[in-house]
Amino acid sequence: MRKFGPVLIALAMAMSAPALAQVPRAADGKPDLTGIWTNASLTPLARDRSVSKLVVNDAEAQAIVAKTGLAGISADDPEFRATYSDPNKGAPEKGGADFGLKGYDGFWVAPGERLAKVKGEWRTSNIVEPANGQLPYKNPAAIMQKQMKGFQTYMTGNAPYEGPEEPTLSERCLIGFGQTGGPGMLSVLYNNNYQFVQTPEHMMILVEMAHDARIVPIFASADEARKSHRSNAIKPWMGDSVGWWEGDTFVMETRNVHPMQAEDMSPLLSPQGVVTERLTRTAKDDIFYEFSVNDPDTYTQPWKAELSFYPSPALYEYACHEGNHGMIGILAGARELEREAEKAKGKPTR
Repeated sequence: MRKFGPVLIALAMAMSAPALAQVPRAADGKPDLTGIWTNASLTPLARDRSVSKLVVNDAEAQAIVAKTGLAGISADDPEFRATYSDPNKGAPEKGGADFGLKGYDGFWVAPGERLAKVKGEWRTSNIVEPANGQLPYKNPAAIMQKQMKGFQTYMTGNAPYEGPEEPTLSERCLIGFGQTGGPGMLSVLYNNNYQFVQTPEHMMILVEMAHDARIVPIFASADEARKSHRSNAIKPWMGDSVGWWEGDTFVMETRNVHPMQAEDMSPLLSPQGVVTERLTRTAKDDIFYEFSVNDPDTYTQPWKAELSFYPSPALYEYACHEGNHGMIGILAGARELEREAEKAKGKPTR
């Protein structure tokens, strides 16, 4: 028995080794993340306060899915996921719930049909730290007030829209809504597809929503990567990201997110905030994805979220404003209101 001891030990170690040994690998030996992936799920970033635990069983997961509304529409609303466009109905009333809240037909909506399955478990929130699944904001009341103001504008259309800068970044098609592109890539209402292209020098992540591309340079170590961050004066969309490998895990650190994005992000990020993302391919059909946020100006503690990416059949072009007359109509309407105001004062108008 003593003679075969090392062999038995080696076999036991091989059998208990993680599935990483079985994942596809690139020419340089690193796990290959290249492919088209999706993180679509009905699991929210922060846990619903009516749910007490992070992990649920199959029956509990199905019950939560059955009660999950979308884009502010309750699951028991008669028009939930309905195809309710009527060409004879006319424009919705400004200020009414239909103006923005029910702006999409059901066939546009594709957030996924299940909760997120991470490490083989059904999850009720992306957030795993803190354990209550909530964002640890320093001033939650003020942040909620700000976010609700933006949501009310979206729902009702009650905004002056005096210039092209007034609509949200996603409405202007500058970046995707709902934090789909990161840092901290989250599932949104539709278009939850990503294309990863990996080389020894770069990781490129093409985000379908809304035609964004993250091109992350790869360095030999964390120290080298952090020394290679650009000047703090440079604040691009989705931030300044650098990457490195820690064993079989690809790590991205992002700083200096564009201020307009950082103020509009869900979750919010201050100019001092740092987001660290980690991608580990655990199987042919799974990438374990986690990200942590360290932002003492906004949060009472660092917090962490976990998701999974799994294969998607295709990625499509999202031509957000191609042929879209919305912005022209918005600005034309604002100018018409100005002319009416001048006319009421007895002033000549053009």
